[in-house]
Amino acid sequence: MNLTAISRYISLILRHKPEVIGITLDEHGWADVNALIQGIQKTREPGFSRELLDEIVRTDSKQRYAYSEDRTLIRASQGHSIPVDVELKRTAPPKVLWHGTGEKYAASIERIGLIPKSRLYVHLSKDVETAVTVGKRHGKPVVYQVDAERMARDGYDFFLSANGVWLTKEVPAEFLQRLPQDG
Repeated sequence: MNLTAISRYISLILRHKPEVIGITLDEHGWADVNALIQGIQKTREPGFSRELLDEIVRTDSKQRYAYSEDRTLIRASQGHSIPVDVELKRTAPPKVLWHGTGEKYAASIERIGLIPKSRLYVHLSKDVETAVTVGKRHGKPVVYQVDAERMARDGYDFFLSANGVWLTKEVPAEFLQRLPQDG
């Protein structure tokens, strides 16, 4: 059983398409753990169990998933394309945040800024290294420095997800500075 593939499947379910396994999410993005397990057993992996789900949640390097206090519900920490309120608390950002993307998106970003596209929020990193890693997923990486302090002063809201990803609704181009690329 490939836990990475199942983790990606869980991400698809909890962020974008719960209907693929016949479940629904509540208004805060929570799904019933037993319904999730049964849905995965029926649609993808008959041997899937609570123990495997626990292992995926515990070992996920990005901490994509969170259990409710009583561990009967599960949700994705962020990255949803469906309208849910994951109960994020507005948080004052650090002075600077970072955004990594692929070079193919740079011209558009420099023209219109960062927009969430299919997601509910723009995702920002607390350090350059993470932004570079994210950017590499999209080809040759390009990293932008975000003047989060000035954005917050100008009235933009920031949220910190349970797994440490900074979120905001948009980042206008005036708050971005492209980092020089090596080579």
